[in-house]
Amino acid sequence: MGLTGWLATWFGCGLSPKAPGTMGSLAALPFAYGMVWAWGMPGLLIAIVIIIPLGIWACERYAQSSGDPDPGSAVIDEVAGQWIALVPAGLDPILFAVAFVSFRLFDIWKPGPIGVADRELKGGLGIMVDDLLAGLPAAAIVWAAGRWLI
Repeated sequence: MGLTGWLATWFGCGLSPKAPGTMGSLAALPFAYGMVWAWGMPGLLIAIVIIIPLGIWACERYAQSSGDPDPGSAVIDEVAGQWIALVPAGLDPILFAVAFVSFRLFDIWKPGPIGVADRELKGGLGIMVDDLLAGLPAAAIVWAAGRWLI
């Protein structure tokens, strides 16, 4: 597996025989925690800005090489969406858990525009966008939970 495969599968996490998307989301958590711990929220925001075009590129190439337009093993999209959900979490482990559960809920359920993006958009952009969108309402839930817990 080349560079695009390793990136698209988030270093092989997406190759899990069970729940590869969940494995990708789980694998995103320690990376996010480390970035926020080391560089604060700006570090995580910069990483999100970097991972989006990188993910589009890697998913496009990975889908082409696999012959599958939306390979389930491509989970860099879950990483990006999970990181978006984590933006309001800071370093709070409870909010990290809320972000994980909320993101997985929206990523699986795919309500409204999330589902439209999943059905209508193709290629690397299509693989990424529904998860990026799923991260937004999950982030709103994390933000609200953080306000409620304070």
